Amino acid sequence: QVQLVESGGGLVQAGGSLRLSCAASGRTFSSYAMGWFRQAPGKEREFVAAISWSGGSTYYADSVKGRFTISRDNAKNTVYLQMNSLKPEDTAVYYCAADQSILGSGSGLVPGYWGQGTQVTVSS
Repeated sequence: QVQLVESGGGLVQAGGSLRLSCAASGRTFSSYAMGWFRQAPGKEREFVAAISWSGGSTYYADSVKGRFTISRDNAKNTVYLQMNSLKPEDTAVYYCAADQSILGSGSGLVPGYWGQGTQVTVSS
């Protein structure tokens, strides 16, 4: 069982930066690939980024590639999403997710556990 708590959301102007954190409980955090998803008002939840259980592989949606960076610190049971050059279209609730299976690469991550979400609002 993995419990996830996101933090770091807020209001930022276009072009600014934010870093989201996702703290996980459970001794097996380091065994799970992790991902970030987002959901804007009136839209479906979409994939943003994922990282393998070891941190050696990362994957990004085309819309954030080159602007966002996912990383993890297994010693701190935490995964991060550094978001730079933010745009108004990045406005959404951002969710942290753990893969449904252990030792995944992160590619095609299927969430088995979700956090409660954190709001990111980018003003123009």
